[in-house]
Amino acid sequence: MAEQRAGFAQTIDPLIRRLLAPNPSPFTYTGTQTYLVGRGEVAVIDPGPAEPAHIDSILAATKGERIAAIVCTHTHRDHSPAAALLKQATGASIVGCAPLSLDDDGPRADAAFDTTYSPDRVLADGESIAGEGWNLRAVATPGHTSNHLCYAVAENGALFSGDHVMGWSTSVVSPPDGDMGDYMASLDKLQARDDRMYFPAHGEPIDNPQRFVRGLAGHRKSREGQIKRLLEEAHQTIPAMVARMYVGLDPKLIGAAGRSVLAHLIDLETRGIAWRQGEEWMLA
Repeated sequence: MAEQRAGFAQTIDPLIRRLLAPNPSPFTYTGTQTYLVGRGEVAVIDPGPAEPAHIDSILAATKGERIAAIVCTHTHRDHSPAAALLKQATGASIVGCAPLSLDDDGPRADAAFDTTYSPDRVLADGESIAGEGWNLRAVATPGHTSNHLCYAVAENGALFSGDHVMGWSTSVVSPPDGDMGDYMASLDKLQARDDRMYFPAHGEPIDNPQRFVRGLAGHRKSREGQIKRLLEEAHQTIPAMVARMYVGLDPKLIGAAGRSVLAHLIDLETRGIAWRQGEEWMLA
């Protein structure tokens, strides 16, 4: 697939175009990908950050068309803040995930929750929204965030996977809202589906998605195994575990790795396998 540049709409499927937001970072890869579904009557999926240039690009790409719905997978600040501004410009309804705003003590300044997000309609698992030539069905996939939704396209077997399944990296699962048990259950849910292709919010499209999801689940199970082996050696703190588990990691990502280790530990605690005393974790 041709290299993507911010501000330019790229056709990646007869029904789907994508636009790259100008927000690259160690956590967003080349930036957040906004998808346009349909022709003439369009759904905008993950409108992205409140960047005027990106909103102008969306409006330019849909000139002469009607934006029927603005659809968000979740409410991190690299995904949903443009929704309110796009609604002001077009009058389109905001549809999709539930609002969610929490204090975020995680490592990602760009991932704090969007307090401006105010949907006109919240979709429950299995509910859908349709326009001329397209139908989007919500697939509830909590884990990365508790309000995360993917969207299945009835017409072509595609799935917009948001941040639950990305094309360049594993998803950060950051407590207290991120939940590793939910994340693993959501991976199982996707693996049981027959979607043809995933279009993630970060990274390239994913073909053979069931195999890809199996790989993600296997990676998480491998991390859990590492954690249990470290706890068998001695009581552990999270920074000490990260240093052993993520050798050579970019220092900018150490905080995110610590959040994922914490999510694994909380899941082990919930299952009665581990427990904590102060800053130290140990096997139950």
